[in-house]
Amino acid sequence: MDKIFNPVVMAGGIGSRLWPLSRASFPKQYQQLVDNEHGYTMLQQTFARLSGLGVGLSQLICNQEHRFLAAEQCRATNVDTQIVLEPFGRNTAPAVVLAALRLIAAGRDEPMLVLSADHAIADETSFRSVLVRAHELAVAGNLVTLGIEPSFACTGYGYIRYGADIGAGFKVNRFVEKPDETTAQDYLKQGNYLWNSGMFIVRPSVLIAEATLHCAELLSDCRLTVEAVTNDLDFIRLPELEFSKCEAISLDYAIMEHTKNAVVVPINCGWDDVGDLQALLQTNKRDSDGNSLQGDAVALNSKNCLVKSDNRLVALLGVEGLAVIETKDAVLVAPLSQAQQVKDMVIHLEGRSELAYHRQVFRPWGSYDSVDSGSNYQVKRITVNPGGRLSLQRHKYRAEHWVVVEGTANVHVDGADHVLQSNDSIYIPLGAVHSLANKTDAPMHLVEVQSGSYLGEDDIERLEDIYGRS
Repeated sequence: MDKIFNPVVMAGGIGSRLWPLSRASFPKQYQQLVDNEHGYTMLQQTFARLSGLGVGLSQLICNQEHRFLAAEQCRATNVDTQIVLEPFGRNTAPAVVLAALRLIAAGRDEPMLVLSADHAIADETSFRSVLVRAHELAVAGNLVTLGIEPSFACTGYGYIRYGADIGAGFKVNRFVEKPDETTAQDYLKQGNYLWNSGMFIVRPSVLIAEATLHCAELLSDCRLTVEAVTNDLDFIRLPELEFSKCEAISLDYAIMEHTKNAVVVPINCGWDDVGDLQALLQTNKRDSDGNSLQGDAVALNSKNCLVKSDNRLVALLGVEGLAVIETKDAVLVAPLSQAQQVKDMVIHLEGRSELAYHRQVFRPWGSYDSVDSGSNYQVKRITVNPGGRLSLQRHKYRAEHWVVVEGTANVHVDGADHVLQSNDSIYIPLGAVHSLANKTDAPMHLVEVQSGSYLGEDDIERLEDIYGRS
């Protein structure tokens, strides 16, 4: 059998420990958080590092709310993958079992390569080399996981204890949870423990056979889910009712901890799951004082700090070990020693819109940035991508005034068509049926002023929509 992999890239999750960078509407995997020469997002990097490997049928599994983000980023980097939409997260086991069932139905039994879209890997050559070795073990019927050779006593990762040497890897003795500091130090001394990376290589038929033994009910629910999938534009949509019955459980708990055929292949490739701000500092370039300064940032007499500025100048003076994250609508200042506790701050801020949304919100046609607002008005800067088209719609509670600042806008209002250039404007009365399109090959920007008694995003009645949202 040729060394063909069927990639299964999981792009769910919110990354709450990276707030305010990572939020529910725009999580870390869709952002460029790790330095790279191409300016790729983490999702794009995940696919790009597979270059040179034999790739069969690829699947990207993501939340339905992120479908257009995922599709646009794959399109921009020429990634050929099926995009499978989850209505909500159910952990990793249902996602991987569903992917295996779909591969079997497509007649593909080459090993699945299960990856997370939010991992950083510095040495991609070593990564691919280890995958080739792991492929042989997977073809032979093993469930292979990649174990990261630990560089310090980390308490933020689970561990894998390995046993007998089987040539290209080792038999797995057991999976262990995230340890405390003393236990982690002990693991490091013993030498037969690896970090659990969450990356797997296994043939679909082997995974389904193990699921039959260890999680038969989950397998049954996954089969019913696959039978009820629907196609939505270029997406594969999982049904809410059937998918909701699938147990929310990790692949480790559901299968890997029970199987007798688990093997681990050690790897040293500069891996990091970029799970918190400390990891973000470690995975990016640093100056001679150990600072990682991104955006408009200046540090004086400061050491080992992480600064990420999206909008304003951030200046550090005489501090050490700090993370300063500045976005358009939120600023976080925290000691990097408390990077894991950012999730506690997220819980403390429950109910705030800043937890879910950035000021800039992405849509399939482009994005909008909420510049200013009051009790009965709101100002947005709207960017429409080349070829982008907003839905034919109307509003019940608000009127709008549009001013084109760059590019050409094709506007339809109550049966009349208008072509607006830079500095042109148009009024959209309350209740008017209207649409907006960019038919050029350059982005179009306009300022929208909304006024009315209610300005929520749900005051949109879509009459027609090329993105299937009406």
